[in-house]
Amino acid sequence: MKKIILKKFKELGADITLLTVAISWGTTFVIVQDAIKDIPVFAFLFLRFFLSFILMALLSLKYLKQLDKTLIISGIFLGVLFFLGYATQTYGLIYTKSSIVAFITGLNVVIVPIVLYLLFKQQVYIYSIIGALVATVGLWLLTGAGGLSSFGKGEFYSLLCATFFAIHIVYTSKLSKRYNIFLLVSIELLSVAMLSLFSSLAVDPFTFPKEYSHTIILALVATVIFATVYALFMQTYMQQFTTPAKTAIIFTMEPVSAAIFSYFYAHEYLSITQIFGAIIMITAMLIAEIGSYYRSRL
Repeated sequence: MKKIILKKFKELGADITLLTVAISWGTTFVIVQDAIKDIPVFAFLFLRFFLSFILMALLSLKYLKQLDKTLIISGIFLGVLFFLGYATQTYGLIYTKSSIVAFITGLNVVIVPIVLYLLFKQQVYIYSIIGALVATVGLWLLTGAGGLSSFGKGEFYSLLCATFFAIHIVYTSKLSKRYNIFLLVSIELLSVAMLSLFSSLAVDPFTFPKEYSHTIILALVATVIFATVYALFMQTYMQQFTTPAKTAIIFTMEPVSAAIFSYFYAHEYLSITQIFGAIIMITAMLIAEIGSYYRSRL
């Protein structure tokens, strides 16, 4: 009984921490939007992830003896998935509205259970399925994605993005139990940084700006410390103690926190429909959380 209680406390702690990860992503959304007016997207991503790698590498020095080939391959694999998620999302924004991209990206919440079953034949409990469906309804209302009437290039890229992020969540849960978290995250960050650099050199008008505006510096500080090093490390570490399906539901709080932060920081108006959507998404998270505790008592 004590072991079960301890396990549920660890799971609750992991879920709360993952919620702070989603919030850290959401609260930096507006800041990054301002920064990429002064610097191309892939150039910004390179700086963000390379600086994050340096910081994470310094924290990982004492674990270097644990570095081996399989850990490096696993870190690169996670990095490629993470980068592809960002890249396809960026291209999605070129061809369709940001609200549509935000909604379809958030559909990773329903893709995660499918990936779990297809790749690992792992059944997902009903409370997670209900939570995912409820979260999707809330996400639709919050993003105002009612304009989704056709399926073109933008929607296709966004769906790819959602798939890559879903697979990343699933494999992070699996690999975080096998390897040293510090080293795994370091390799992942370096992989994303290098892929961003190659992409920037290929498509951006410039990679290294002649001067760094206050907006770029603010965005780098916020994303490197909070939205990358803290967020990615905590995601990787905490997914050992909770399920991928519930992680995906918790991560739907990113657009909720983005909307709330935009209201206070950028004075962006929130409609009644958006507020209702946010409430529904919070309800979805509670369904998943309460359902997991109910299941543990059966």
